[in-house]
Amino acid sequence: MRKIITTLNDHNDSLFILIKSLSKSEKRQFKLYVGRLVGNSEAKFLQLFEFLDKEKTYNETAILKSGIVTKTQLSNLKAHLYRQLLISLRLTPAHQNIRVQIREQLDFATILYQKGLYKQSLKILDKAKSMALENEEKNVAYEIVELEKIIETQYITRSIATRADELAVQAKMLSEQNVMASKLSNLSLQLYSIMLKTGYVKSDAEKQRLTDYFDGHLPKYNYDTLNFREKLWLYKAHLWYSFLTQDFLTSYKYADRYVRLFDDNPTMIKQNPVFYLKGIHYLLESLYYLKHESKFKEALDKLTTVRENPNFPKGDNLDTLLFLYTSSNRFNHKFMTGSFSDEDGLVKEVLAGLKSPKYRIDEHHVMIFYYKIASLYFGAGDNVKCIEYCQKIINNHSLKSREDLMCFSRILNLIAHYEAGKDYHLESLLRSTYKFLIKMDDMHEVQKEMIKFVRNLGDIYPHELKGAFKNLHSTLKQYEEDPYERRAFLYLDVLSWLESKIENKPVADVIKNKAHQSLR
Repeated sequence: MRKIITTLNDHNDSLFILIKSLSKSEKRQFKLYVGRLVGNSEAKFLQLFEFLDKEKTYNETAILKSGIVTKTQLSNLKAHLYRQLLISLRLTPAHQNIRVQIREQLDFATILYQKGLYKQSLKILDKAKSMALENEEKNVAYEIVELEKIIETQYITRSIATRADELAVQAKMLSEQNVMASKLSNLSLQLYSIMLKTGYVKSDAEKQRLTDYFDGHLPKYNYDTLNFREKLWLYKAHLWYSFLTQDFLTSYKYADRYVRLFDDNPTMIKQNPVFYLKGIHYLLESLYYLKHESKFKEALDKLTTVRENPNFPKGDNLDTLLFLYTSSNRFNHKFMTGSFSDEDGLVKEVLAGLKSPKYRIDEHHVMIFYYKIASLYFGAGDNVKCIEYCQKIINNHSLKSREDLMCFSRILNLIAHYEAGKDYHLESLLRSTYKFLIKMDDMHEVQKEMIKFVRNLGDIYPHELKGAFKNLHSTLKQYEEDPYERRAFLYLDVLSWLESKIENKPVADVIKNKAHQSLR
C-alpha cells in the first residue's frame, strides 16, 4: 500500500513535478537567485529544493525524516519554494518572451503610478502599448489604455486636448477586436469540446445540428478588418467544424490558410510557436485523410526542419510537441505509402521518447503511439509484436475517453492472433472482443458488421473462410466512400487485410499497390 501511495504522490505533487522539469541551467539560475537574497544561503526552502532534486520519487515520509522541516511547516514551505521557483523562472532569459516583457512593463508603470510619478508611468505605458499592439497582445493593450485613462482623468499631466478622445477611440477599437477574438475562440473551443464528447458526426441529422450550432455562434465580421489574432481564431473555428463534418478538403483549405497566416507574419511564429506547430499538424492531418502524399511530404519536411530556424523559440513544451507531431506524422506517412519497414528506427526512437522525462508524454498519446506501432508491425507481418502492443492498450483500464481506439485495438489484436496461428487463444478472444463491442456507444456501421463477423467466426470451418472473407469484404466495401464511415478504415485497413486473405498476398503488398494507384 505504501508503494502505491508514493507512486500517486509522485504523479500528483506539483512542486516535485516542477523541480523534475527544470533543466540544468534553470537549476543553476535558481541557486544564483537564492544566493542574491541576503540570509537565504541556508534557507530551509533551498534545502528542500536540493533534497527533492536528488530524489527519484516524491516521498513525504523521507522529507520529514531528513529533519529539514516539521509536518506542520511542510505545506507552507512547499508553497514558498514553489513561488520562489516561479519567480526565478520568470527572470530566466529563456522565458523572457514579449508577453512577459509587456506584463513586466505594465507592472513597473503601475508601481510608478502608485508612487505619484505619473509622467514616468505614462512614458512606460506608451512604450508597452506599442509593443503590445505590434505583437497582437490586445488584451494587455486594452489594460494599458485603461490605466492611461485613469492617469489622464487625474487632470495633472496637462496633456494635449485631444488625448482623451484618442484614448476613448483606442479603447473602443481594442474592446471590439477583443470581443470578436473572444467569440471566435469560444466557438473554436466549443467545437473542440464536441469533438471530445461525441466525436465526428455520424449522420445527416447530426451534421445539420452541428451546422445550425456553428452558423448560430459564428459572429458577423468584415474579413478585411480582421487582424492576425481574429483571423487565427476564425481559421481554427472553421478547421474544427470541417474536421467534425469530415469535410477534409475544407479542413485542408483552412489549415493551409492557418499556416500561411504565420508564414506571412514571421514575428507571430516566435510569439505563438505552439499555435504554429499545431497549424502544421492540422495541415498534415488533412492531407493524410486526403491521401495527398506530395503535399504531405512537403509539410512534414517543414515540421521536421522548424528547429533549424534560429528565431524559433526553445523550450520543453515545444520539444514535446515537436516530438509528438513529427513522430505521429512519420508513422502516418508510412501508412499512407504502405512502407511498413522500420529501417529508419522510428519505433525505437519513439519508445525512447515515450520513456524520456524530457517530454512527459500523457497516457492518451502513449496509447495512440502503441496503436501506430502495432499497426506498423501488423503491416510488416510481425503479428507477435503487433499483439504485444495491442495488449498494452487493451490492458489499460483507464483509457475511457478513447473508446474507438480500444475497439480497433481489440479487433486488430484478434486478427493478429488469427494470423499468427494462436488458435488456443482465439475462442476466449472472440468472446471478450464481442462483449466489448456490444457495450460500445454510437457504433459505426463498419463496427457493427465487424461484430457480426466476430460473433460467427468461431463457427466457420477452415474451408469456408475464404468465402466468409469475401462476404465481409463486399459488405464493408460499400462503406468505403461513405462520408460517415470511411474514417473507420483509417484506424484499421480491414479491407486491405481481407483482400490479402482472398488473394493470398501479404497485406503490405496490397496496401502498397493501393497507395501507388491512389496517392497524389
